[in-house]
Amino acid sequence: MDPRKRHTQLCQQIAEHDRAYYVLDAPRISDGDYDALFQELKGLEREHPELVSASSPTQRVGGEPREGVTKVEHEHAMFSLDNIYNESEVQEFDRRVRDGLVAGAVVHYVAEPKLDGASLSVVYRDGRLALGATRGDGKVGEDVTVNVRTIRSLPLTIPETRKLTLRGEVIIYRRDLDAINEDRLSRGLPLFANPRNAAAGSLRLLDARETAQRPLRVLLYEVVERYHATHHQALTALAELGLPTHGLHHLCKDLDSLRRYIDDFDKRRRELPYETDGVVVKVDELAQRDLLGTTARFPRWAIAYKFAPERVSTVVRGIESDVGRSGALTPVAVLEPVAVSGSVVSRASLHNIDYVAEKDVRVGDTVVIEKAGEVIPQVVSVDLGKRPPDTLPWQAPKTCPACSETVVRVEGEAALRCPNPRCPGRLKALLFYFTRRSGMDVDRLGISLIDQLVEHGLAHDVADIFALPTKRSELLALPRMGEKSCENLLASVEIAKTSRTFSQVLTALGIPLLGTVAASAVAERYRNLRALLDVSAEELTRELSEIHGIGPKLAASLVTYLGDRHNRAVAEKLLALGVIAQEPERTSRVAALGPLLGSSFCVTGVLSRPRDAIHEEIRAAGGEVHERVKQGTTYLVAGDKVGETKLKTAQKHGTKIITEADLHGLLSAGPSGQL
Repeated sequence: MDPRKRHTQLCQQIAEHDRAYYVLDAPRISDGDYDALFQELKGLEREHPELVSASSPTQRVGGEPREGVTKVEHEHAMFSLDNIYNESEVQEFDRRVRDGLVAGAVVHYVAEPKLDGASLSVVYRDGRLALGATRGDGKVGEDVTVNVRTIRSLPLTIPETRKLTLRGEVIIYRRDLDAINEDRLSRGLPLFANPRNAAAGSLRLLDARETAQRPLRVLLYEVVERYHATHHQALTALAELGLPTHGLHHLCKDLDSLRRYIDDFDKRRRELPYETDGVVVKVDELAQRDLLGTTARFPRWAIAYKFAPERVSTVVRGIESDVGRSGALTPVAVLEPVAVSGSVVSRASLHNIDYVAEKDVRVGDTVVIEKAGEVIPQVVSVDLGKRPPDTLPWQAPKTCPACSETVVRVEGEAALRCPNPRCPGRLKALLFYFTRRSGMDVDRLGISLIDQLVEHGLAHDVADIFALPTKRSELLALPRMGEKSCENLLASVEIAKTSRTFSQVLTALGIPLLGTVAASAVAERYRNLRALLDVSAEELTRELSEIHGIGPKLAASLVTYLGDRHNRAVAEKLLALGVIAQEPERTSRVAALGPLLGSSFCVTGVLSRPRDAIHEEIRAAGGEVHERVKQGTTYLVAGDKVGETKLKTAQKHGTKIITEADLHGLLSAGPSGQL
């Protein structure tokens, strides 16, 4: 047979078998027969290298590692979804949709699984896979095309020449994660906590050859281009093109049908091979979506119904105290490991000493735990009927577990504190806070590695993170630090030097009382770290008083922080190590007719989304954000676990207390909308 014809035939056969195995879970041939086809293709390409193309299955293995991360701007913004949690909120969502359309309009919804993986944008041009990008902040993501090409469930070519921009989720099956973790355990590597983390981490690896070894899959759930009249037609078309979809969507023509789908899916979702945590509800007719539009953060035509957090029982084996960056000691229950909401949990927060006393949690107790916001494990209650007879009430520590300094309790606070500013426990907590996504966003720097950096003398302050490139040999000497891990870490450190704004640097420093809102206000006034350091204490005190939203206590805290010799030395060190802390010029965020214009908000409690994202959304709609409830604060947006003090303060000042769903309603209203 002509080599070119045989090459085309082999590529088609392998693509069909990849789809049967990775998409349909119905392999048609044995692994041996598949390998034989693949080896024949490789041999043919060795003999005829002119046949090798980007669409050949042999090119899925990946080439040389990328030197760094390349940012890519999404042609169409990747919005997140607002969350709802009960039937009344489903009805409220339906009401908002109908209010946004012509009176009497017929509305159909498509309900589908809310996949728990890593969001992905995929672009096909002229029938070929052209781009794969992470969600990032919704506007700018990371180009991970070379990694996406290694995912065998995603075809490299499709029988469609029009441009296709698709949204999907990168997932790992539970059984595949178990196999990965068994292998990592045998090699002494840290285990992945859950499939979502494994998928997200694998997708962003700089070495595509390493990504190719991970059993990633993609499930596509949205077509951006308007080639069809409805969403369910678009999903059907994707499947007909051989693209992987979940295939579990359902067209709901009324609310009763939607309720039934949610209830039925909640009962059977654990039978699926991958993780889900809710149901996504979307308006089916695309023309209606255009009429409804979007807010600054999410579409008005879609919502995510989140299932109630899973609660499980386990036994408390001990109670320890974690030291925070401010010196606060947080009691933590050490648990008999138990699976909850997709990961194995062995520690759970007890919040503070008053919470331990209120719940009367003791070593040996059987407790009920859940993940707050499906992220942070916490103890919900104690099963007193299973309490062993010899248990004793927990005694709060008298000394810091990290440095042995005598702890203190400030009057009116629920926390014990270590007063030692050089406590290694406080430094570790500050380094963790400093490097998180809301701060310097230094990827691949987890708790265990931070512990090693402090214990081996590689980090004495936060600025030392940016000195790590000069300590490569010391890093490589650390336990479980391989050449590739070291390269990835140092690449992330270099990116953080130049990619973070001044407000993000200020937030990362962990200055007492200075949250993201106030940090943004200070950064807009001074523009960069050098300018802030050059202001005298007297000038700074006066100028801060002129910034709206900066009160006397916060101003005093910032002046005190910058007046400390150690803190100033760290800031100067950051600049000397090449950290660019510049605040970009911004256009006005306040829309002339924004629905929140004239209203102010304080956001508190455990919420469904990052608080800074909600703040940004409020500002984009014309609202003002307050760090705390005060005279003139219009609304307190209260999530779960809100303290009584904040609620009482809101009542005292006449501040209306609303939920996150209520805020969504305000954002969806017209310029004069109110609750």
